[in-house]
Amino acid sequence: MGELHRFMFEGLPVRGSLVRLGDGWREMLAARAGAPFPAPVRELLGQMAAAGVLMQSGLKFDGALILQVHGDGPVKLAVAEVRSDLRYRATATVIGEVPPAAGLEAMLNVHGQGRCAITLDPADKRPGQQPYQGVVPLHGDRREPLQQLSQVLEHYMLQSEQLDTRLLLAADERHAAGLLIQRLPVDGPSRMSGERNEDQIGLNEDFNRIAHLAATLTRDELLTLDADTLLRRLFWEERLQRYEPRRPRFACSCGRERVAGMLRGLGREEVDSIIAERGEVEVGCEFCGRQYRFDAIDAATLFIPQADQPPGQGAVN
Repeated sequence: MGELHRFMFEGLPVRGSLVRLGDGWREMLAARAGAPFPAPVRELLGQMAAAGVLMQSGLKFDGALILQVHGDGPVKLAVAEVRSDLRYRATATVIGEVPPAAGLEAMLNVHGQGRCAITLDPADKRPGQQPYQGVVPLHGDRREPLQQLSQVLEHYMLQSEQLDTRLLLAADERHAAGLLIQRLPVDGPSRMSGERNEDQIGLNEDFNRIAHLAATLTRDELLTLDADTLLRRLFWEERLQRYEPRRPRFACSCGRERVAGMLRGLGREEVDSIIAERGEVEVGCEFCGRQYRFDAIDAATLFIPQADQPPGQGAVN
């Protein structure tokens, strides 16, 4: 079972979140058993799913947070999507051989063209409304490659919100986990006196101390320790205000009707040509591996106006 724990450091301008994905993460990997990802890609996707849950949980937002990393290496694209109820899914497009010990640069940033994009797609979009998207390169301010996803996302938070962030991420074949420590934005009297969020970047002693403690956490501890033990091990001298845990879970939002809409977008001529060549149209979901098949009758029904269809015969029922 997945768990998300959010907490505040009492009396300090610092907050934190801890996530561990278990059963849902293994379910997601099992759905790809027929075409498993190379180990480095699997680890990257686990880190992305954990990071997406951590970032989504801190938003007052109804919709999907989509974390994408794309570049010029053997991994063309990796994407994780987390909805406001913490349903998550993730997948990758691999176009070349991924070395067993490949890091972020070798997978996505071979020639320095890698990018990380974070999109907020509202559930109740108004007509014509575009999702918000922020993009950062896979390098820092000095053009040096960022070697880990956590560094990329820390850089993103610093650039987009002027907030100091410490992020630790890890994943293996059984768990994906993450710990986020973040300085709270300036509020109240300090705002009135003209102090800005960026004025505190790197200077807040409380955040720096907490971030230093968080950095002592090992990968194995992040993946194996329960929340109570982990937080006590790191912050035993701090007073934590903890909130009710939440339960992230793997869930794919694909469906036959959504696939039907995609086929309608291709157009009747294209769909008919596939039917003529293969006898059916088969579409597989990249996230969960589910297969959707449309034979000649199904395909023809797709392009019949709903009002003209016989009773009880929906386009894809």
